Amino acid sequence: MTSVAPSRRASSSGDPADAASPVAIRRRDGDPEEARLALQSPAAVVMVRPRFFAPNPETAADNAFQTDPAEVDASRAEIAARARAEVEGVAEALAGAGVRVHLVEDERADRPDAVFPNNWFSTHADGRLLLYPMHSPSRRAERRGDVVELLRASYGVSSVIDRSGLESHGLHVEGTGALVFDHVDRVAYVALSQRADRAAVELVCRGLGYDVEAFTATDADGVPIYHTNVMMSVASRLALVGLEAVASQSERRRVAERLAASGREVVALDRAQLAEFAGNALELRGADGPVLAVSSRGWAALTRRQRAAVERHARPLPLDVPTIELAGGSVRCMLAGVHLPGRGAVAGG
Repeated sequence: MTSVAPSRRASSSGDPADAASPVAIRRRDGDPEEARLALQSPAAVVMVRPRFFAPNPETAADNAFQTDPAEVDASRAEIAARARAEVEGVAEALAGAGVRVHLVEDERADRPDAVFPNNWFSTHADGRLLLYPMHSPSRRAERRGDVVELLRASYGVSSVIDRSGLESHGLHVEGTGALVFDHVDRVAYVALSQRADRAAVELVCRGLGYDVEAFTATDADGVPIYHTNVMMSVASRLALVGLEAVASQSERRRVAERLAASGREVVALDRAQLAEFAGNALELRGADGPVLAVSSRGWAALTRRQRAAVERHARPLPLDVPTIELAGGSVRCMLAGVHLPGRGAVAGG
């Protein structure tokens, strides 16, 4: 395991080196906007550099975003090598923006989706670390004790809550793929699917003290969208959301109104943009203020007006991950945000 050091422009106090940009101006001691950003958006992430990446045939059944490997003019080894290089490129770009990256190796051939660690664990500002029940049996081996120990050694982990036992009851909720958290207002947005069972969602969110905003979302063919985070991104002052995909008008209105009431500018995405991964984005705290990590493909799918909305609140950071997108996930899926406090900040951490 390695850590990719943030750019030298990042200071230990989190103050920007250059306060000239509109976003950076908000980053001042005691500024409530800075506190809001710190609560919502992590300054560190865990990423996995896989040796045996491949689109997973087991998950293709309910992931309409996946591409059949037979349609790709490359060998399995070439696909894996390209994915590994894309992970390294993302890690370097994030570090260059001042984000701390914990880059973890994965050497096992039976974990083709290991590049998406956000599905099996989440971390929280009170020091809790949750392990989630996964729908696909082939993905359950992605849960790793060594990653948990890495976080224990680096941050103030107060407790590890293991919900993986729900798998034996046929209940699943795949981490921050299924749950898109508003950490400011303590709301979890969730598109219900076989990867996000209502009972499991309610159990997890009740334990965290989060309200659940559940809805049904489908693609153009009426297939349930497999993960909420491919259609929705909640940042500190911005929300990208595929309202067109929300099945009922009442749910669509309720989601949009709740996001707007939370003080966020709502950018509505259509299904064609979701198919390009425009909703699969994550706001992070960089050296000079918030950055929005999104794939180059997703960023290109946004209109000029939508890009302007993003730029009012964060610096866009488009990243090239075309090979990884073959597996039906994009940049946000690759990033497990670290919301934990520093060591010593939590009793028992």
